[in-house]
This record gives sequence, structure tokens and C-alpha cells, in this order.
Amino acid sequence: MLPFLRFALRTPLLVATTLSLSLAAQAETRVTYKSATAGTAYYQMGVELSEAIRQGTDDNITLTLEESQGSVQNVMEVMARQGNYVFTTPPALVEQAVAGEGPFAERQSPRFQEIRGLFPIPAITMHFILAKDKGVVGIEALEDKHILIGRGTFGAREAARYLTLFGLEEQVQIADAALGSGPDALKNGQIDGFVTASSYPTPNIIEVAASMPIAMVSLTDEQIGMTEASRQVIPGGTYPGIDEDVQTTSLPVMAYTTSQMDDDTAYTLTRTFWERRDAMAEEAAWWGGITTEQLGNMAGTLHPGALRYYEEAGIDIPASLR
Repeated sequence: MLPFLRFALRTPLLVATTLSLSLAAQAETRVTYKSATAGTAYYQMGVELSEAIRQGTDDNITLTLEESQGSVQNVMEVMARQGNYVFTTPPALVEQAVAGEGPFAERQSPRFQEIRGLFPIPAITMHFILAKDKGVVGIEALEDKHILIGRGTFGAREAARYLTLFGLEEQVQIADAALGSGPDALKNGQIDGFVTASSYPTPNIIEVAASMPIAMVSLTDEQIGMTEASRQVIPGGTYPGIDEDVQTTSLPVMAYTTSQMDDDTAYTLTRTFWERRDAMAEEAAWWGGITTEQLGNMAGTLHPGALRYYEEAGIDIPASLR
């Protein structure tokens, strides 16, 4: 066979192979997912969501988890992040970032205008934990106690606000330590309690309650009204030794990205999240409470790719999100 003919016959195979490899490379999309510190419920959610997306897309989308010190940091990083960046935050922080208010007043950026919504995740729930005989106690049980509330997070700010709101700021000694040290410090007797804001059931509280008696603070209806936050009931039996319902407060949380994410990736992430939600709920109860009605809590607008999914699925979307 003539050399030029052999080359001609091989050329389609070479082209096909190159095209196949190129498509395979394009098919794998990497997404950075930033939520919370390791050991918290929200970090664990990130692990579960990452696996759900991997399975639901046949490994075509990979979520890479990054630790975070809180929701403010997550939003702040929009200023510098490029490409497929997904982060979790309460909608109120997105509103503040866009308006250049609150923690963003001195660090404003036009990049904040590019934030786009994807889907809701379990709400942040306030947990007040004390080393004590098992059961439910009132907020007054925090008096004369050494309490760790953390630093720089929503939970720390909310805990400090509640102590002031209920006249306890002078009666409670605040531990100067990072929140992650709370469970060990409680078990070692270095503190009397800690406050954490996370979805329930949160792993670090389960860990503590399994090894020692704890009590949880339950707020009255009047106290919840004073906070002007959403009411949240943690069902009895959620944590070892806490058999009664605990009344507390919560804050909606959403998964956001930016307009730099292409429409197809946003569409696939959103579709896969909802398609895998029930399977995730079978493994972890906190996913079971997620509904499309919670989209009404989202600030800003939806990513066009996410909106495409909701419209295809026949889900009613508020005009403000379009």
C-alpha cells in the first residue's frame, strides 16, 4: 500500500481519537464549593452534596470542597474568584454585599453585582449547649457560665446579640477561642457551654452528647419574637438525652455562584441537586426539609441556567428572582 494512502486511512482514526479525548476533557467540569469549617454540619453537607453531584452527573462535574471561616468570607471571595465558584450564605449577606453595607461597607466591589442564585440548603439553626444533666433549659441557665461563641461567624454575632437582647451580656463570660474547639473544651471542663449556628442534627453536638450529659436552651414564644428571627423547632430525640422539642431560631441559607459560571453548568448543578435531594435525605435528615418554596427567601436573581431548570420543571419562581 502506498504511504500516502496508509496515512489517509489513519487520518480519520486520529481525528476521531483526538476529538474523543477533547470531548472527554471538556465533559469534566470542576467547581469550587466553599461553605464552612471542617467538623461542622455545613462542611458535612458539602461532602454529601459533592458525592451527590458526582453520582448524578456520572463524574462530569466535580465539587472541590474548601474550608471557610464563615459566610462573610464566602461572599468576600467573590471579589477575587474566577470560574466556577459556588458558596453558601444567608441571603441577607448577599443583599448587604450588593448594597455595600454591613461588613461590606469598606470593601465594596462591582463583582458583588455578579452573584447569582442556585438552590436552597438547610437553614442555619441556633444551638445553645450546656454541660449539665440531660434536658431542656431556659435562656436564664446561661447566667454565670463560661460560654464559647466563636469569632467572626453569623453564630457568634447572633449569640452576642441574644445575650444583649436578654440582658445577659454582663452575666456570661465569653471564652476567647475558635468555635471548633468548643466540643473538646466542653468535655474537658474548660467551658460550661458553647453556641453554634448550624443545621440540625449537627455532628459536633452529637459527638458531645454521646459522651457526656448536655442540656439545650429552648426559647419562649416571646423571646423568639424579640429576636425577630425565624422560629425553628429541633424535634425531641434529635440529640442524645434531649427528648423534648427545642424552640430556637434559624436563618435561611442558599447556594450561590456568579455570572462567570456558564449556563449549562448552572443548569446541571441545579437539576442534579433536586434530582438527588431525596437520596441525600435518606442518608442525612437535614436535606429532607428542603422545598422549592424556600426559593422565595433568596436574595438577588437566579443564574439563568438555574432558572432554565426551574422553568422546565414547572416550578413557580417569584418575578424578583428572574
